[in-house]
Amino acid sequence: MKKIILTENAPAPIGPYNQAVLKGNTLYTSGQIAINPATGELVTATIGTETEQVMQNMKAVLEAAGMTFENVVKTTIFIMDMNDFGKINTVYGSYFNEKTAPARETVQVACLPKNVNVEISMIAML
Repeated sequence: MKKIILTENAPAPIGPYNQAVLKGNTLYTSGQIAINPATGELVTATIGTETEQVMQNMKAVLEAAGMTFENVVKTTIFIMDMNDFGKINTVYGSYFNEKTAPARETVQVACLPKNVNVEISMIAML
């Protein structure tokens, strides 16, 4: 059986998907973008603030599943401009212990939903 994870502390899905699915002891999250769940507005003033909102959204999804960033084993980061990698990485890295950080790939893409600059998804395990 799979368990659907939904929280009001992260943006509501806007299509036929869920914020995350827990199957056994593994959590698969959908990609999060920088939507403030309280206002529904995008947070894109700087790439730093945008990444911070993405990570806060992901934190809310993890918490709804009874997990933290310590449970994350794999992440995928999609970015519009590889020149933003350093700034994104600084914010992203502040959420992890460097010695136990998850595996990760970072991919530059042509376009992201709502024309945001960064989207992050994760796989976590209990």
